[in-house]
Amino acid sequence: MSETGWLEVSIIVDGELAEAVAEVLARYTKNGVVIESTAIDQPETGAGTAVGPMRVCAYLPADEEVEDKKQRLLEALWHLGQIQPLPEPEFKHIENTNWMQAWKANYKPIVVGQGLVVLPAWMDAADSERVPIRIDPGMAFGTGTHPTTQLALMLMETHLQKGQAAIDIGCGSGILSIAAAKLGAGDVLGVDIDAEAVENAQNNLLVNDVTEQVTLAVGSVPEVMAGQYAIKQAPLVVANMLAHLLLKVIDQGLIDLVAQQGILILSGILDEREAEINHALEKQGFVVVERLEDGDWVGFAARQKED
Repeated sequence: MSETGWLEVSIIVDGELAEAVAEVLARYTKNGVVIESTAIDQPETGAGTAVGPMRVCAYLPADEEVEDKKQRLLEALWHLGQIQPLPEPEFKHIENTNWMQAWKANYKPIVVGQGLVVLPAWMDAADSERVPIRIDPGMAFGTGTHPTTQLALMLMETHLQKGQAAIDIGCGSGILSIAAAKLGAGDVLGVDIDAEAVENAQNNLLVNDVTEQVTLAVGSVPEVMAGQYAIKQAPLVVANMLAHLLLKVIDQGLIDLVAQQGILILSGILDEREAEINHALEKQGFVVVERLEDGDWVGFAARQKED
């Protein structure tokens, strides 16, 4: 913990920019990046539903290097802003008090789909009817508040059959791998190219008591195809990432990871790129069997076309 406090940097953006901004912030902090909705639709009882644009924030130790990091961060955001305009980031000094506990007090559970609830790691589930997925909201990606994560979870809830193996490409915080295990999957493999993300996700496995079901590793589609892990194919494969990255992993052979008659779940797709992803799937002989949307975001479940 920083002895001199923290410099909080935050920026409120819509759509695809949330993930892109988070990637920039993650370069300058080792303490994780938070992506959260700016509002929760909170009923009188029960868990809330995330609404509104996304707030992306990170915390830099307020040490002798903080001004240099701040300047480099601003430069990186400026370059990103040349691609798509960004609002100005906000900076706020946070005293070295128990600010994390105050943050925890405001973090609410999020209901997803018919039977899931995403909880902070320290909170007990109030609704015993829903399957709890506990995630440390300090992780970089996959806290359950982002629409792309929720779409993937809802599609998994519908299409994952108990006992099936599952592969999670770009596992981030591990939320989808954990959900697969909690929904009754057999063996689950989650891979991510970010070694730190995999390490953090491992902590979330422990919190959810699914370490025996889920294997996490550094890698992506080529490593899975090469047989570097116990699972090389699965009846359910999920990838929640931005459209240009989905196109990349499809080109690398993502479809080949899906077992015969299996289901491929894709999320992270802005509606303006839906046709592009559809075309890439069709070229591989896959057809969309279910489509969900949340605002500007789209998620698919697809399977191989029948002859």
